[in-house]
Amino acid sequence: MGELPLDINIQEPRWDQSTFLGRARHFFTVTDPRNLLLSGAQLEASRNIVQNYRAGVVTPGLTEDQLWRAKYVYDSAFHPDTGEKVVLIGRMSAQVPMNMTITGCMLTFYRKTPTVVFWQWVNQSFNAVVNYSNRSGDTPITVGQLGTAYVSATTGAVATALGLKSLTKHLPPLVGRFVPFAAVAAANCINIPLMRQRELQVGIPVTDEAGQRLGHSVTAAKQGIFQVVISRICMAIPAMAIPPVIMDTLEKKDFLKRRPWLGAPLQVGLVGFCLVFATPLCCALFPQRSSIHVSRLEPELRAQIRQQNASIEVVYYNKGL
Repeated sequence: MGELPLDINIQEPRWDQSTFLGRARHFFTVTDPRNLLLSGAQLEASRNIVQNYRAGVVTPGLTEDQLWRAKYVYDSAFHPDTGEKVVLIGRMSAQVPMNMTITGCMLTFYRKTPTVVFWQWVNQSFNAVVNYSNRSGDTPITVGQLGTAYVSATTGAVATALGLKSLTKHLPPLVGRFVPFAAVAAANCINIPLMRQRELQVGIPVTDEAGQRLGHSVTAAKQGIFQVVISRICMAIPAMAIPPVIMDTLEKKDFLKRRPWLGAPLQVGLVGFCLVFATPLCCALFPQRSSIHVSRLEPELRAQIRQQNASIEVVYYNKGL
């Protein structure tokens, strides 16, 4: 078997990202929880394979499947713009196990105010790590900005949860089970823009089709953040809407009445089952490498791009996750 050719484009995902199916296959690989079990040595080995290949050096005996596996292991642990290793719980592969635990507990312990406050705080703490870890671009964010985003999102989520909880006191119990989802949706609208506020101030990198950086755009940042907010809310819908209906039915049965301790693990399991599919499918709603027409960019950037290359009609950017 000959040496692996150097014309495999590992800058892009393995599957066609212009189709939903291609993006779904890509994100099923990216969000695979098994990537969390990889050791530091395995991550470094994958990074070396990818970086060497990009530099024109093929690891002896490397197959195409092994190259793609290394690329996805590398992508699962390192930020695409900064190259930094992402903290364990901030990686997309941690989304399912972390969210199934947190969401399951939010849906289980929604009746008492202290537990509502605690689990909303835990959820927003986790979201803050994820939003920062998967931000777009390489522009740093200050500790003050991080603190503002974290406090604002947590306060918003807790206030929404407690406010809705008080409104549902005289409504059917099933309605109260949907309070955590409303709080999470509201918090996503606060947390993500605030955690990525630096992008809204200075913009994110935009490139031509070949990946050549052309400048920074706030307009692209707004579009990317909006897409991420929509994806995150859609991601929460199956996990926070289906289990409450099932649990409301099951808790009326004698089986759970005699074994109330089974309620929490059962709910966590139902949430996990929903998230295994909802996480990659909702990440796939919009292309990771999104595009925007030059005519929609800021006038200064538009003029700069026209000056560099008048034939460019569309530019690209990493929307973040």
